[in-house]
Amino acid sequence: MADIIYTYAGSAYMNITNKCPCSCIFCIRSNGDGLGSAETLWHKKDPSFEEIKAEIDAFDFSPYNEVVFCGYGEPTQALDNLIETAKYLKEKHGLKIRLNSNGLSDLINSKPTAQLLEGIVDCISISLNAPDSESYQRVTRSKFGEKAYPALLKFAEECKKYIPSVKFTVVDVITPEEIEKCKEISEKMGIPLRIRKWIK
Repeated sequence: MADIIYTYAGSAYMNITNKCPCSCIFCIRSNGDGLGSAETLWHKKDPSFEEIKAEIDAFDFSPYNEVVFCGYGEPTQALDNLIETAKYLKEKHGLKIRLNSNGLSDLINSKPTAQLLEGIVDCISISLNAPDSESYQRVTRSKFGEKAYPALLKFAEECKKYIPSVKFTVVDVITPEEIEKCKEISEKMGIPLRIRKWIK
């Protein structure tokens, strides 16, 4: 059975789905079955909310003030479970919720989704990954093709209305010139950008 909750670099993480519409060239799940305290993050099937809740009830969250939704899949692929789980974590433990996302939730769920996260997600980190659609597709290999990048930018803009802290990230597998262009996009949109080191 895969770990639903795991710890890594001093934080607690929720691994609620393995589904993702991207196959990013830098994806950490290509490196092995587990990460941090998790022996494996590969679910045979995605867990139900009841299974997630049971794991939460059995876990000691006292060392943590935040939980990060980020496993071997895109958390918004399990949007209903994401919302219910985040609510439960807030009600039971008073924890802050951070969501690491590829920003394609609206395409994944075929509807606007940013407002659904209001009052539930405190911080969202969105993988910008590239400065334009063509290079984004080269890096992420998204199944949504040319629709992906504009949808990501629109989702990020919407998140600013409903989530207190919105951030972009890029992984340093792209060129310095592309990173500079990403900085310009971030500044124009008023969303801070963090440059992540590629974990090989």
